Amino acid sequence: MADKHATLTLPSGKTVELPVYSGTIGPDVIDVAGLLKEGYFTHDPGFMSTSATESRITYIDGDEGILLHRGYSIEDLAEHSDYLETCYLLWYGTLPTPEEKAQFVYNITRHTMLHESLAHFFDGFHHNAHPMAMMCGAVGALSAFYHDVMDIRSQRDREIAAHRLVAKMPTLAAMCYKHSIGQPFMYPRNDLSYAANFLYMMFGTPCEEYVVSPAVERAMDRIFLLHADHEQNASTSTVRLAGSTGANPFACVSAGIAALWGPAHGGANEAVLRMLDEIGTVDQIPRFIEKAKDPNDPFKLMGFGHRVYKNFDPRAKVMKASSDEVLAELKVVDPRLKVAMELERIALSDPYFADRKLFPNVDFYSGIILSAIGIPTSMFTVIFAVSRTIGWISHWHEMISSPYKIGRPRQLYTGEAQRPYPSN
Repeated sequence: MADKHATLTLPSGKTVELPVYSGTIGPDVIDVAGLLKEGYFTHDPGFMSTSATESRITYIDGDEGILLHRGYSIEDLAEHSDYLETCYLLWYGTLPTPEEKAQFVYNITRHTMLHESLAHFFDGFHHNAHPMAMMCGAVGALSAFYHDVMDIRSQRDREIAAHRLVAKMPTLAAMCYKHSIGQPFMYPRNDLSYAANFLYMMFGTPCEEYVVSPAVERAMDRIFLLHADHEQNASTSTVRLAGSTGANPFACVSAGIAALWGPAHGGANEAVLRMLDEIGTVDQIPRFIEKAKDPNDPFKLMGFGHRVYKNFDPRAKVMKASSDEVLAELKVVDPRLKVAMELERIALSDPYFADRKLFPNVDFYSGIILSAIGIPTSMFTVIFAVSRTIGWISHWHEMISSPYKIGRPRQLYTGEAQRPYPSN
């Protein structure tokens, strides 16, 4: 029940009372559903001021630079937790006991293998197909292999589907990469952590043993953790919209991957590396800084600022520490990294960027780390999809667990009115 109401005066002069709801934290929400019976509905391109659902999973305060998962700050989770524990938190709503975590890790680890026939699915892709194109198809195809638990009304079936998705996504991602470079697929190993297993499947070969660097393993796990969920973003909303039709979870996540593929969403860290390539060398940075400051120049500094965060991206602080650790460990010599470090220094010291809150965001640092590890830019968004899977499936589960309606946005029609068909 709403404890407050807002009064809206319609063009006719009639006033209507609209319920106002308060969340745990954040702005109050005006329920405008009753406007339709008065002959009106709201217009909000981009849904910037529209709440489409009630959720208990993630909260963002962009002005203050706050990101909470089930009430825990992203900084605390990055310091004290790991990716699979964060997955448990997002899905179940609480941090696990040691026994619960051990069982959860066991379940995920023993779901990492794929049906052998699925490996042949990749034979249908050309070797230079974009990995995200392969991921869209391969994840959608999971529904053809794992349809034994497809009753979305069953909480147990939803849980099994979630375990399978979280477990199998790194295997599929590595297969996309191996297919693109013509190397044999590497089977997952149950003795490795989630992050180490992914790196092993990416870079290992049957020819020699591959040993994962502890610093790289930590950085990879942190990348997964920091991208696990981000509230009602474009891809999560896509998963929810697809799920509202009753579609199976593999199809819904495939839809989320398609939405994530867009350069304005999951492709941002890819865009950072392309920008660094465009700048080229450190001596060219001043020229590009001036281009970025010129309102008439189309050049934009990618990886700086954020649509949601009007302050420092809280994930970027954590990612910067991982970036420094990885670069020190690997001693990578890459001209792009020199350009990136100088760009970071300028952005953190130039009043132009500070005044406009254009600080390096999580995409800036994650792009640097992934590049240093040796992961090609075409795989960046695939890795984003791997980590975001738990967020997608948790929001889908939350929606299916409660009464919900099929998504059906309205429109402001500005086309032709009804008109007669012309006679000959």
